[in-house]
Amino acid sequence: MNEVSMDHLAVRRAFSKQSAGYDEADRTNPILTRWRQRVYRHLDQFLKPGSIILELNAGTGIDALRLAMTGHQVLATDVAPGMVLQLQQKTHEHSAAGRLTAQACSYETLEQLPDRKFDHVFSNFGGLNCCQDLGLVIRQLPRLIHPGSRITWVIMPHLCPWEWLWVFRGSWSAFRRLTSRGVKAHLEGEYFMTYYYSLAELQQQFGPSYTLLKVEGLGAVSPPPASYDFVRRFPRLTKWLNTLDERISGVYPFSHWADHIIVTFEYKP
Repeated sequence: MNEVSMDHLAVRRAFSKQSAGYDEADRTNPILTRWRQRVYRHLDQFLKPGSIILELNAGTGIDALRLAMTGHQVLATDVAPGMVLQLQQKTHEHSAAGRLTAQACSYETLEQLPDRKFDHVFSNFGGLNCCQDLGLVIRQLPRLIHPGSRITWVIMPHLCPWEWLWVFRGSWSAFRRLTSRGVKAHLEGEYFMTYYYSLAELQQQFGPSYTLLKVEGLGAVSPPPASYDFVRRFPRLTKWLNTLDERISGVYPFSHWADHIIVTFEYKP
């Protein structure tokens, strides 16, 4: 079995293990809650009423359910069986169930999806950073979208000013994102590779058939969701940094250099 397929299996196992407690961890993390709302504000600018949406790496379906409850039709996909189980439970438990469907599917094998056209393709919080070649995903999109369809992805880029502060703690992992070869991630006892993408690399991968509509940074100068200790020790500073981060999110270089960048492209073949 090759390294890529072994990596893929590790991703499935890691996120399946995480699935049972994922919603509770999300709900109790104020930074993550704030970031999710910022993603929604960006996304809502480009969604037409009653859109048909394909979500990649949907996790437990937090975003998919929100989209369904606001009137959109959503096909939520994920590669981790545990996540898909949580997704399927949401389709049965909520009134928006008729607008939300779940399917086990990897971003690498989108040919498994039904032959239908989507108005929007969405992926949140770095799910696609597990992919070594985003071109593999992008090349599958034309079968699933139509001219004018939009793609909103939340991706981890190479440059993150907040992480550079780690060097003052003696941690040279502050610069781990700079490599083009990927970084080994550890989650729930599993190891797999994570790859980072600059906006320029994304634009190159999408090519001339896609037009960039907007990019904004998420977590350029504010603590990321994992910085529990900082948030607890410095609540007022955290609040100020969060406000500042939102104000400069569309200003270069902070629109490009951040923990994540939110990018929206339009398909114009």
